[in-house]
Amino acid sequence: MTLELSGASTVVTGAAGGIGAAFARVLLERGAHVVLGDLDADRLEGTAAFLRGEFGDRVRQHAGDSSTDDGVAALLAAAPGPVDLFVANAGVFRGFGLESTAQDWALSWEVNVMSHVAAARALVPGWTESAEAGGTGGAFVSVASAAGLLTQLGSPTYSATKHAALGFAEWLAATYGDRGVQVTAVCPMGVRTAMLEEGQTSDQPDARLGMRSVVSAGEPIDAREVAEVALEALAAGRFLALPHPEVDRMQQQKAADRDRWISGMQRFRTSLEA
Repeated sequence: MTLELSGASTVVTGAAGGIGAAFARVLLERGAHVVLGDLDADRLEGTAAFLRGEFGDRVRQHAGDSSTDDGVAALLAAAPGPVDLFVANAGVFRGFGLESTAQDWALSWEVNVMSHVAAARALVPGWTESAEAGGTGGAFVSVASAAGLLTQLGSPTYSATKHAALGFAEWLAATYGDRGVQVTAVCPMGVRTAMLEEGQTSDQPDARLGMRSVVSAGEPIDAREVAEVALEALAAGRFLALPHPEVDRMQQQKAADRDRWISGMQRFRTSLEA
């Protein structure tokens, strides 16, 4: 059953800016109620206030940590009734090369993966019960990355955790996709956000390498396009949403001959380091 967005209760994490704020706007334009979640309370307040000026009381916000069970519970409590759609968007680009610290790995794992797990743990049982009773169930959008399908030069933490986020979304779809839970994973390459800009100007060579690889592989797009492509895929019942269509060709090349693909990535990395 396709989720009707008009009147739906939705939650978006990492919504103070970038892709999360774009998701919130597109959902509001389509008639949904949206709770914006983010750890940055001041920035979140600014974004929510701006959207509230246009969409009124359909905009709510909650500042907190969405990577923990308690944090997710507090976020969901801010919603006007049971949540119909959860957009797991919060993410960090932290940790570069083998110099990535244990703290880099822990933070990346908590935000890029466990925030998705915590949300699913809180929502999926209720969604499946709803579907079994003849209701609409619910929908889960995982904002992963092309890095989860391919890899991310420069940052082992980002590459590994985005692979894990995509793997969790696939497991969720395989386990609950026929039991009332729609799952879509959106995997963009470069998106015009603060994360991209900060990586490009970082004092970390591997961070700059990573962002050069992203913008060299495909033209960066606006955050709104990511949201629109993801919601289109969700409405069509598709698992994978690819805002950069060329990612599909790249993943097919990788699957067809992984050794050749890795050799190509080595040449690509060398060209960017020159």
